[in-house]
Amino acid sequence: MDLTELITLSRYYGANSDYVVAGGGNTSLKDGSILFIKGSGTPLSDITADGFVRMDRDKLARIWEKIYPENADDREAAVLADMMAAKMPGEEQKRPSVETLLHDMLPVTLVVHTHPALVNGLTCSVRGAEEGRNLFGEKALWIPEVNPGYTLSRVVKEAMDAQTRLSGRPAAIILLQNHGVFVGADTAEGIRDIYRYIMDTLGAKITRKPDFSGKTLQYGPSAEAAGILAELGGQAIFERNREIAALVEDAAAFYPVSSAFTPDHIVYSGSSPLFIDTGGRGDMPRFIREAWKNHLEKTGRPPKIVALQGVGVFGVGPSEKAVRLALELFADTIKVGVYAQAFGGPRFMAADKIDFINTWEVERYRSGISGVTNKEK
Repeated sequence: MDLTELITLSRYYGANSDYVVAGGGNTSLKDGSILFIKGSGTPLSDITADGFVRMDRDKLARIWEKIYPENADDREAAVLADMMAAKMPGEEQKRPSVETLLHDMLPVTLVVHTHPALVNGLTCSVRGAEEGRNLFGEKALWIPEVNPGYTLSRVVKEAMDAQTRLSGRPAAIILLQNHGVFVGADTAEGIRDIYRYIMDTLGAKITRKPDFSGKTLQYGPSAEAAGILAELGGQAIFERNREIAALVEDAAAFYPVSSAFTPDHIVYSGSSPLFIDTGGRGDMPRFIREAWKNHLEKTGRPPKIVALQGVGVFGVGPSEKAVRLALELFADTIKVGVYAQAFGGPRFMAADKIDFINTWEVERYRSGISGVTNKEK
């Protein structure tokens, strides 16, 4: 099977930060009884044919006929085992995307799933469902927030079946609350047309774009704070621009970026940024260490993003790669928070959904191969 069209499409969206950051998203192509799906943790931006996993669609279809355990961890483990068993011969060393079942059930040749900040300004907003219906009507299917993996695939399948029974055809756009968007079509041009329609429609509704100008590498006590944070967390990189400067004025200003919008944000920049209210206090080293210790005791995890009031933001992690990914996803968080203002303001992931991602084996796997796992000290 010639995968040139799929590879070209994957690289097109994977290399565009308006659609994909930090290697997120996935793509697929159906060829009769075989599904070609992006391998877990494989970046779309430079993917080759070897980056896709060949799956037996008959075996995938049989997964829907099985009854799985009620316990979420046991259920996901059992589904993963069945999905791994559905790989075609020769694919034993690869791991398919966790969204394989969702890709396979959509009745189109090509599927492209991305997490555009502009789209997530809608899906991570207070009025997302209502605004989505107003903007896209029956062209889009809105899926309320749900844990990814088998649970998400099951919910989408049931919603898609219900819509098809009512309207006679499935939606070409699936908007996932606090997650992203799936687009399906039989041709690459069809995929591009639908994405252009989505982005143009949402672009016309946003009220403000984030202002990342005025970037500086040092500001006030940033060098001293970076040294302390590097001592605590491995490495630290400071960032400040006009948008960040406004966010770190105080805790209230920081609220729109104070939690996680999507699973990718949790994986790379963490679910609980640490905001340190300096409040004119003197002994900064002691105060930063105390805030870090309190955060560890409260969350059980070191922060990947630390905001120092009136100063700026620090990415913190075990390696430069991890730190830069944290800052990249934090910038995406800022974009989502700004775009969400057009749709009633930001809506973070629910606490139980955040807990699920923080402990999910799939995301631990993805973090591991991306080299972003945090060290606790």
